[in-house]
Amino acid sequence: MHPYDVAIIGGGPAGLAAGIYAARAALQTILLEKGMPGGLAASTELIENYPGFTDGVSGPELMMQMYAQATRFGLKVLSSNVESIIPDNGLFKLKTDDDEIKTKTVILATGAQPRTIGVPGENEFHGRGVSYCATCDGAFFKDKAVAVIGGGDAAVEEALYLTKFARRVHVIHRRDELRAAKILQRRAMDNPKINFQWSRVVKSITGDQTVEKVLLKNVKNGATQNLDVDGVFVYVGTRPVSELVSGLIDIDSNGYIITDEEMRTSIPGLFAAGDIRQKLLRQVVTAVADGAIAAVSAEKHIDNL
Repeated sequence: MHPYDVAIIGGGPAGLAAGIYAARAALQTILLEKGMPGGLAASTELIENYPGFTDGVSGPELMMQMYAQATRFGLKVLSSNVESIIPDNGLFKLKTDDDEIKTKTVILATGAQPRTIGVPGENEFHGRGVSYCATCDGAFFKDKAVAVIGGGDAAVEEALYLTKFARRVHVIHRRDELRAAKILQRRAMDNPKINFQWSRVVKSITGDQTVEKVLLKNVKNGATQNLDVDGVFVYVGTRPVSELVSGLIDIDSNGYIITDEEMRTSIPGLFAAGDIRQKLLRQVVTAVADGAIAAVSAEKHIDNL
C-alpha cells in the first residue's frame, strides 16, 4: 500500500483545518480521531470570538461545518486510536489499535484535556455530580445549586451558561479577582444567580450517591466552610495530550510541543498544531491558523523529499 501524504492525528479545529488545506491541495490525507470530531470546541455552547459570526456560533455547529467542508475536499476520516508514531526511513509508521498506517508526514493535533483539581471525591463523583463540561451536563441541574471552580474565561463562560438551568451558581476562585476577559466579568457580576466565593479553594467533594457538599478553605485565613451544592464543574485549565510523542520530540516542562512558526517539531516531517503546541493563545481561531500552516508546511516537506 502506498503511504499517505499526510496523516493528521486529532479531529478538533486544528486537525480539521489541516485536513481542509491538505485535502484541497490534492494530498492523500487521512485524519485519525479516537472520539467524535470537534475536540473541546464541540462541547462549547457559544463561541463569540470566531470571526465572521456577528451573534456567535455554537461549537457543535462550527465543528460540523468544518468536518463537512474537509470531507467534501476528500479528507478520509478514520475512527481510531493511534498508539505510537515510529519514524521509518524518512516516513512514519502509525500503529493504531487495529492497523498500521504509513505516511510521509504527520500533523499532531491531539489538543488538550481539562485539568483535574486532585481532591478527595473528584474521581469518585465524576459523572455523579462532578463534570468538566457544562454544555454536556448543565441541563441535569435544573433548579439546583452548582459550583464552578476557576476564574478564567472558560470558568466564567460556563458559569453564565449554567445560569440557564441552575438556581444558584457559586464561582469558587483562589484569588480575589477573576482572570477572565472584562466583558465576561461584567456579565457574571451583573447576573443575580452567580455568587462569588473569593480566595477559596476546594479541599474535598462529598455526598452519598451524588454530590452534596464541597469543603472550602479560605487561602488567606485558613478558615473552612461547607457549601451545599448538587454539582461541581471544574475549569482550572487544560493539559496537553502529548504522551504519544513523549521522548520522541522536544516538549516543554508542561508537556506542550515546541514548534517553530511553520509548525515544525524537532523531527522533520512531524508537525504540531493547535492547543498541544507551546504558544501564547489557545483559541479556536489560533488552532485553525496552526492547522492551515501545518498543512502547507507538510506540503513543502513532501515536495522536498
